[in-house]
Amino acid sequence: MVQGQNSDCLKIRLSKPYLSDKQSLTIMIKDILNRGFLVQGNYVTKFEKQLSGYLGVKHAIAVSSGTAALHIALMALGIGRGDEVIVPAYTFPSTANVVELVGGKPIFVDVDLDTYNIQVDQIQKALSPRTKAIIPVHLFGNPSNMDQIIKIANVHGLTVIEDAAGALGSTYKGKKCGTLGTMGCLSFHPRKVITTGEGGMIVTSDDSLVKIVRRLRNHGMKATASNIDIVTPGFNYRLSEIQAAIGLCQAKDLQNRIRERQKLAECYKNLLEYNPKISLQKVHVNTTVSWQAFVVRVIGKKNSSIIKRLKEKGIEATIGTYALHVLNYYQRKYHFQPSDYPNAARLYTECLALPFYNGMTIEMIEEVVKALKEIINGN
Repeated sequence: MVQGQNSDCLKIRLSKPYLSDKQSLTIMIKDILNRGFLVQGNYVTKFEKQLSGYLGVKHAIAVSSGTAALHIALMALGIGRGDEVIVPAYTFPSTANVVELVGGKPIFVDVDLDTYNIQVDQIQKALSPRTKAIIPVHLFGNPSNMDQIIKIANVHGLTVIEDAAGALGSTYKGKKCGTLGTMGCLSFHPRKVITTGEGGMIVTSDDSLVKIVRRLRNHGMKATASNIDIVTPGFNYRLSEIQAAIGLCQAKDLQNRIRERQKLAECYKNLLEYNPKISLQKVHVNTTVSWQAFVVRVIGKKNSSIIKRLKEKGIEATIGTYALHVLNYYQRKYHFQPSDYPNAARLYTECLALPFYNGMTIEMIEEVVKALKEIINGN
């Protein structure tokens, strides 16, 4: 690949949004434009009902991003200055950033090298009298060990907020991820199972939290008998009607989309599982994975060089996600060393997200695997 070519010249992209019913979407968008009501209207309500029904949860509240969902969830639960929240050390930064934004302190716990999820047996050691919540992340759609996490939370009077940003449709012992804790947070970023461009959702069956969440996403407003009042400082974290329409079109065939992703993941596994240089993400029994991304660990190899070589072959790839303790802000503030959370640091440099999206073909996966094997074998 010639240096300077942009992503449009790539043969195989990392991810592409998949809109299967563009005709219905066009009709919805025309209806929205004719109504002239572009924010927080009927289509947002329909989208919320569609997903709450699919997840089997009482309430779903659409917001502007997965980060907004996590931020509001913490605020709705009253978590703030001086409070500590348990967070896996290997995850997207927003999981910890929102704790900082409410004035709290994220307490990192290392992750398992096989599942990439939080090491449950290390959570107990990280607790203190200031701990208020645990945010387990179902990384790349792979469910965390929720039984043990909830058990620890119940013993110590903690709240569990599931970061299910990439786990829409994944299940843990028959229950949908995002519905196992007090609150669950979803993302509809373009690399997720369904996308609204940017968008997110909070799900909960706790009636007492719903009014607080809805107010926080809309400037802290509350309708009174004669007017609109501000009862708490809030945000503009609303989802637009057009975004909701985009999400609705994909949510209608959500289970089919997930089944397709599972087949693609199985294809990758079959082609890679016996390679001694590659470690695949381990999935526990009694779980199903919707596969937001397909991430592998190339043992002993720097992912940066592999990403560069794949790009030269016309294939887009990226890192899995981030070791939070080596990022500039957290390293400086809390004086971390890479060795403080060694598994997270190792996954950060060795994990590789391969092209993965609805609409990929088996031939494309075979081409990716062929290129990857050539690179790690020194060809």
